[in-house]
Amino acid sequence: MRLAFILGEIGSGLRRNLSMVTSVILVTFVSLFFVGAAGMMQMQISQMKGYWYDKVQVAVFLCGDNNSPAASCASGPVTAEQQATITTMLESPAVKPYIESWTYESQEDAMTHFREQFKNSPIVDAVSSDQLPSSFRVSLVDPEKYRIIAETFSAVPGVDSVIDQRQLLEPMFEIMNNASAVALVLAGLMIICAILLIATTIRLSAFSRRRETGIMRLVGASKTVIQLPFVLEGVIAAVIGAALASVAVWAVAQFFIVGYLAERFRDVAFISVSQALVLVPILIVLGIVLAGISSAMTLRKYLKV
Repeated sequence: MRLAFILGEIGSGLRRNLSMVTSVILVTFVSLFFVGAAGMMQMQISQMKGYWYDKVQVAVFLCGDNNSPAASCASGPVTAEQQATITTMLESPAVKPYIESWTYESQEDAMTHFREQFKNSPIVDAVSSDQLPSSFRVSLVDPEKYRIIAETFSAVPGVDSVIDQRQLLEPMFEIMNNASAVALVLAGLMIICAILLIATTIRLSAFSRRRETGIMRLVGASKTVIQLPFVLEGVIAAVIGAALASVAVWAVAQFFIVGYLAERFRDVAFISVSQALVLVPILIVLGIVLAGISSAMTLRKYLKV
């Protein structure tokens, strides 16, 4: 009997404030979708870092004919003896534990790779192989140990510079992190709006049923029985919004990330649908928490029992 009464009160409250409940659902949906989008973006950043950081190399560029200002290039282009010394250092017991593999790239190899990379650009015709330095391409066991290689080889005669290719990726990751931060800020603003809307909905519902709650007080109804319908109204609206946000997150992962981006950019490691679905229970719980916070704020002030 008590359960039937509570369910009846919930249905009555939802019908009386249908427009406000719809607004709560939509605002909760938008706010939690932003949260989900920010979460997917952070997962994508972590995935790409793990993928690319395993592939990027440390480039040990050798002195060429470009009149490098480096002190180690004071004697001119790298000599065969200097190159042999660098090779010996790469195989030495002090350095080898940090190196997974290394290859030598001649000026001709560098030119071939340059032409492949910029085949659609007119700059190809303006560059010759003698303008590109030869180099050793070093893959590290731990990419974070770049400084050890840099400090070891930077001052070696014949070495022009040592460059960690991760530095080329950091600007891209920084942009993605900033976009994720913006999404979180927008999500925060929308969550505040959702909390206020849920509170307003509960307040209107409590006001429209003030006679019923007054009678229930007189007949000795418990605090839980009186307040529970109002709490559940907000929870139901928030959970529906969270469910819609979860569906939107799944759709983005399924059709945009996996169905479009992964097919178009096959060299990039994108997150999977199963990874994105990890966010679904988080969004549902967050929706329930939103409703709980709003209910606690409102019922304490407008429905004193």
